Formats: sequence, structure tokens, C-alpha cells
Amino acid sequence: MSALPPFPRKLLAPRHWPAWLGIGFVRAIVWLPARWTLALGAAFSAAISPLLRARRHVIARNLELCFPEMDATRRESLRREATREMGRMLGEFALGWFASDRKLARLHVEIDGLEHLEAARIEGRGVLLVGGHFSHLELCARLISRRIRIAGMYRRMDSEVFEYEVLRARLAYADAMFDKDQLRATVKYLKHGGTIWYAPDQDMRGKDSVFAPFFGIPASTITATHHLARLSGAAVMPFFHRRTPQGGYALRLEAPLENFPSDDVVVDTTRVNAAIERMVREAPAQYLWAHKRFKTRPEGSPPVY
Repeated sequence: MSALPPFPRKLLAPRHWPAWLGIGFVRAIVWLPARWTLALGAAFSAAISPLLRARRHVIARNLELCFPEMDATRRESLRREATREMGRMLGEFALGWFASDRKLARLHVEIDGLEHLEAARIEGRGVLLVGGHFSHLELCARLISRRIRIAGMYRRMDSEVFEYEVLRARLAYADAMFDKDQLRATVKYLKHGGTIWYAPDQDMRGKDSVFAPFFGIPASTITATHHLARLSGAAVMPFFHRRTPQGGYALRLEAPLENFPSDDVVVDTTRVNAAIERMVREAPAQYLWAHKRFKTRPEGSPPVY
């Protein structure tokens, strides 16, 4: 595993104290039973929902775009549940970052498809586990790390305090964490047979993106999956995860995408989006609908938000 980053003394400055209070709160709720942590987050999110008018609009609009066949009553019910999921996300992030191994061992976790990972390792191939932005993405990355060695790709946080604390927490269970500027290190890790988890399903508006359908709508999507597979020879496996009605977690690794990568980056990116869409359809309320997934539009297309 990578060395933990040293503590920067500048983080003791008064301007960082509010962030430290936030870290204190996140650490505190981990001491609650896991079901209480999630229930507290869901209740808080539902309570402040009237104040989050812009986010409520984004959620409602995304659901309208992605589930046009659904009647208005069902979509509104799904919107309310997706709003509560934003609160549960805080609890599950807290568990993923700061819960003890003993606490996580008490969660009911089912993992299917590890044989696909073992087959890739026998071949000496690295693996890209491609997932989506669900409320439990951080927790499930930690849960899968209890069975296999993984690294992660991430975007740096705006808060220096949270960046320091969360990076330390992730490096306590992951081999490494690579940001978007560490392409060479990421490829090297994959070439040496490493397994990297990441989620390429947000509108990053960068030059390394193409429009590929997501729920039938052109969505600006980063092309990193295609390029990392091409440069490293890694297998690309869809990584499904969802919270079960009983409060446990079901994790599933699917067989690697066949003939991936191809010579067509748009075709490959479309296949990745299709896999993530299938994940969303399995647990639609647990997906992060508050993100403006379709903010970037093809030239000449009207805005949707």
C-alpha cells in the first residue's frame, strides 16, 4: 500500500476549523449502529429537501428524461426516495472512510463473480472495475477491498482538510489512489496486474470525452476506460453494487467486456454507459440523480436543466 501522506501544519489555521468540525461529525456518526447512521442521514435529507430546490429540480428532471415511460406519481415517489438517498450517502461515506474492520464485518455482504477476477489474474491481466455513482459507492469499494486488493481513481476534494482525511482513510485499505493527472502511474499499476475501481459516469466537460447514449440521451462521457484498457491491456469488468431491502449489500463482478477495447472510442464508451445504465435500473433510487448528467449538450441542442 502507498505511504500515508504527512500532516500539513497549515491545516491547523482557523480558516480550516469549520472543515475539522465537519470531519468530527462524520467520524461521530460512525459510532452509531449502521442502520441508525443511514436512517439519520435519510431523515435529515428529507427534512431539508424543501431548502434544496435546485437539487430537487435536477433529480426530477433526470428522472423525467431517463424514465419517460414512468407515470408522474411513480416518478415523484422515486424522486423523494432519491432525495433520502443523498442523506444515506453521507452515512455510507462515513462508514466507508472511518468504520472499523470489525464494524464492517457485521454487515451482511454478498459478493458474486470473483471467479472472473481470478481468471484475469491467472492470465496476468490488470482489471478495471467500472462502477457508477451510487450512494454506497465508497462503502462498497471498501467492502470489496476486504476480499481483493484494489486501487482507486478519484477527483481531489475542494476542502484541503477533507482531502487529507479522506485520502488517508482510503489508503488504509487501498493499494493506491490515482488522480486524473497520474495516467502513467495508473497504467503501470494495471500492467503489473493491479485492480482499479472507478466510476466514469459524471459530466466532466473535458477534452477527453465523447457523446455516448445514457438512457437514450447523448451524454458527455470521459473516454478513460477505452484509453486505459488500450494502454495497459487490462480487462474491463462492470462492478454492480446495491443495498438490499434487508440492509445488507449485494456486490457483483460481471465477466469482462468482450473485444474491449475496439478501434472506436465512441463504440467502447457507449458499451460502458450501457453497463452503468443496467446498474441503475437494478436500483434506481440509489443512484446519484442530483448530478447534472446531461449538462453538456451536443452543439445546437437546447439545455435540459
